[in-house]
Amino acid sequence: MNYPEDAFVMISALQHFCFCKRQCALIHIEQVWQENFMTAEGRVLHEKAHSGKNETRGNIRIARSLKINSPVLGVTGVTDVVEFHTQDNGEVIPFPIEYKRGKPKEGNCDRVQLCVQAMCLEYMLKTKVPFGALYYGKSQRREDIEFSEKLRNDTILLCSKVHDLIDSGITPPPIYNKRCQSCSLFEICMPNKINRNVEKYINKILKDNNE
Repeated sequence: MNYPEDAFVMISALQHFCFCKRQCALIHIEQVWQENFMTAEGRVLHEKAHSGKNETRGNIRIARSLKINSPVLGVTGVTDVVEFHTQDNGEVIPFPIEYKRGKPKEGNCDRVQLCVQAMCLEYMLKTKVPFGALYYGKSQRREDIEFSEKLRNDTILLCSKVHDLIDSGITPPPIYNKRCQSCSLFEICMPNKINRNVEKYINKILKDNNE
């Protein structure tokens, strides 16, 4: 089944969902956004990646800010950088590169966001994209990523979960943890205050019922 164009979600929603389902809903359902120093750093890094012109270096053509989509996954977005590597036999293989402000994270969050770009390129260009890379601003190093069958399946599953969340139109309740302090939506979400208020409310109901 292919998604209609008006049902496409932004590729960035996958990253938001991985970080926090409530954050994803606030941004992509309620259309709420607020910047902090971390998102500002990330924005500047991406602007630098997007600001350069397309160029050619030997057998590699470098393209920036490509608009991509996949009706199969129901996603759309813009790449940071895609290198097109021309092989000796004339075949051209795309190699997407995603820029991140921090350092490598645990789990597949960044890899999935890169993999969905590769799968969009495969759909649009009718070719295979076996590898890509993540560039981390903190270490200023590039980590090559293989788009394995498992990573592709994880990507397909995550896209489906993001669609389910956004289609539901329901913003999940907050779950306060250490990641909340780094979230740009902390003051809007108020996870610590809402959790305390809910706990007090539940305790009051239990107390009243027991009297």
